[in-house]
Amino acid sequence: MQDKPILVIGATGKTGRRVASRLEARGVAVRRGARNSVTPFDWDAPETWAPALRGARAAYVTYFPDLAFPGAVEKLESLCETARDVEVEHLVLLSGRGEHHARLGEDVVRGSGVDFTIVRAAWFAQNFSEGYLRDPILAGVLPMPDGDVVEPIIDIDDIADVAVAALTEDGHRGELYEVTGPRLMSFADMAGELSRATGRNIRHIPISFDAFHETIAEAGGSFVADVFTAIARETLDGRNARTADGVTRAFGRSPRDFADFARAAARMGAWTNAA
Repeated sequence: MQDKPILVIGATGKTGRRVASRLEARGVAVRRGARNSVTPFDWDAPETWAPALRGARAAYVTYFPDLAFPGAVEKLESLCETARDVEVEHLVLLSGRGEHHARLGEDVVRGSGVDFTIVRAAWFAQNFSEGYLRDPILAGVLPMPDGDVVEPIIDIDDIADVAVAALTEDGHRGELYEVTGPRLMSFADMAGELSRATGRNIRHIPISFDAFHETIAEAGGSFVADVFTAIARETLDGRNARTADGVTRAFGRSPRDFADFARAAARMGAWTNAA
């Protein structure tokens, strides 16, 4: 059974490419599932699902861009049915912390009849270095709503480590790992750590949700902005203002601090204009 590959859905995404690389470094056979990969996988093309899943012993499942998108939960349910039909043994789902639709997706995986592990993640630190907030950071600002809200933001490398442990080691099936960073931080705190890491002044600018929507729309279009603004309205209300022990339970170490992420990203040139 260990000779069967692991399918990584979304293998070109922030978490997927890290999970795939870590698995390959362990000598695990990996299928990198993406629209234009050797193993085609497209959430909008159900005919690609069974060929990608068939013969795999497990799959890392991420829905791009988010489980909150219309139709995502229904597609996830169909994917789980396909995985069961082709005898995939284990699904590891990336879920979002504090999101209603993400919880619905978790319930789908729990009831799928396939062994599962759920990784429920806080906001990604890499949104500042690889995502829609990189350009504002380059401009010296961190525009985010609700300036007084605190979040235990997580380094995606920790998410990848937890997912790989769940995919390759015993003892993780049926588990929910709620993964966060080690401390609560305001967006002003994050701007301060980014300033120290980059050697430049980066200011947090509290903005309205309408202005947040406008910022996201400039980078990803109005439809993406609609969904991510809805998620921000839902989750930036204090509900996630606590840390969780998922990284420690799954991987046996403390999660990385945001300051460590910021210094490492700065060393790698994340906030240079050529990055």
